[in-house]
Amino acid sequence: MRKLILKNEDETRAFGLELGASLGKGDIVALIGDLGTGKTALTKYIAEGLGIQEVITSPTFTIVQEYRQGRLPLYHFDVYRIGDPEEMYELGYEEYFYGDGVCVIEWADLIEELLPEYTKVIRIEYGKNQEERIYQCTF
Repeated sequence: MRKLILKNEDETRAFGLELGASLGKGDIVALIGDLGTGKTALTKYIAEGLGIQEVITSPTFTIVQEYRQGRLPLYHFDVYRIGDPEEMYELGYEEYFYGDGVCVIEWADLIEELLPEYTKVIRIEYGKNQEERIYQCTF
């Protein structure tokens, strides 16, 4: 497990850009953290690292948002409103998870039994001040 302490938005952006640039077809990034820890902000920077210029917003009510203008498609999930992981089957999640793009999943702990073994897991916690975040990465 790799632990990072990012002290501000600029450091979070640099991490997200680097991660996005390193991702390949079929990669899945699971983001786990409390409300307001920066899951959507990190997703925005991962998208930027993939070459996506569109505005990234959390798909809380639609569950998944597709962005296709980068070097790989990005499938951005927010599964906060999923009451039962079985609901993911209705969305056809397997086509996304095993498809031609990259998946970033906010609140991924709610569907962890569906995540493939090779999923990159990032747990985000609040740091010592308002901007600081602690990232525990398993990949």
